[in-house]
Amino acid sequence: MMISPVVLLANPTDEHDTHQEDAHHEEVAVEESEDGGIKKEIKEYIAHHLMDSYDFGLYSYTNEDSTKTYVGFPLPVILIDGGLKVFSSSKFHHGEAVAEVGGSYYKLDHGKIYKTDAAGTITYDEHHHATNEMPLDFSITKNVVFILLVFLIMFFMFRGMAKSYAKGNALPKGIGRFLEPIILYIRNDIAIPNIGKKKYKKYMSYLLTVFFFVWIINLFGLTPLGVNVTNNIAVTFSLAILTYLITTFTANKDYWKHIFWMPGVPVPMKIVLAPIELLGTFIKPFSLMIRLYANITAGHVVLMSIIGMIFIFANWLGGSLSFLLAFVLGILELLVAALQAYIFTMLSALYFGMAVEEHHHDEEH
Repeated sequence: MMISPVVLLANPTDEHDTHQEDAHHEEVAVEESEDGGIKKEIKEYIAHHLMDSYDFGLYSYTNEDSTKTYVGFPLPVILIDGGLKVFSSSKFHHGEAVAEVGGSYYKLDHGKIYKTDAAGTITYDEHHHATNEMPLDFSITKNVVFILLVFLIMFFMFRGMAKSYAKGNALPKGIGRFLEPIILYIRNDIAIPNIGKKKYKKYMSYLLTVFFFVWIINLFGLTPLGVNVTNNIAVTFSLAILTYLITTFTANKDYWKHIFWMPGVPVPMKIVLAPIELLGTFIKPFSLMIRLYANITAGHVVLMSIIGMIFIFANWLGGSLSFLLAFVLGILELLVAALQAYIFTMLSALYFGMAVEEHHHDEEH
């Protein structure tokens, strides 16, 4: 009987503590939910930044009714599916609508265009890969726009420089004064040492093109425009395959002899080394492709993640440190943009030099 009053007196306290604990857990759950939501938004933003797109988005904002408004302009979609079909990417409404063109229906899903029905049905396999038919796509995407833009920039830069030299000027005018030391550096410190004075000239046009293209396109990737062309494996593959084709079709007899029947090596070793050396001709451009792609992608992911930390910390200390780190890393990325252009150009010149090098040796020792 003496226990009951104690129990009765203890119950209100226990109930009060329980309510406090529940409130605390709810508060923590809300904070974790908000924190998780911010992290999810940052991940989605980074993924969107790295992806190519069919429209050029400048920015977006959320309205009071929780709908999003996108500010930008659409790009032309060019498909071959039972004929040529050209339409504006605005028909997709950023992937939220189905585009009807010539009696066919198309839907944008995870950055790719699939053929679908009027309801926009997308079927997936067990690995969550879309199984819908994909039309042949020649669309002008955001990356293509910037590739064409860099082409125009380079064309007018070097055209003006060539005109200045054609007039007999000892020094070019305008931007040519900035470009000339870089061109001379590529010639004197990259092309001639790796290829040789006799044969370097026929490779200079490609070396200059690839250097300035990679450099300028990487610089565009650091702007708020959200373009990241060298993050696209197809672009780095195209550059690497050009280096491979030039190396292969300009190589001399000594180059192929050292691959298939290496001089001065015992015959059994020649048989073993031949397939390894042949495989090496494919590994070299593959390393060019992966090096450029991986370095640029990693740099953008790290930089965008650090910027996202400003919103995660949401306080003056963490936000300030994250901003300072992002600023320093942004400056470093300017160096990386030029460094990756230099490495790609230098290694291409090295491969060209190996292809045209003349070996003076006895056939057998």
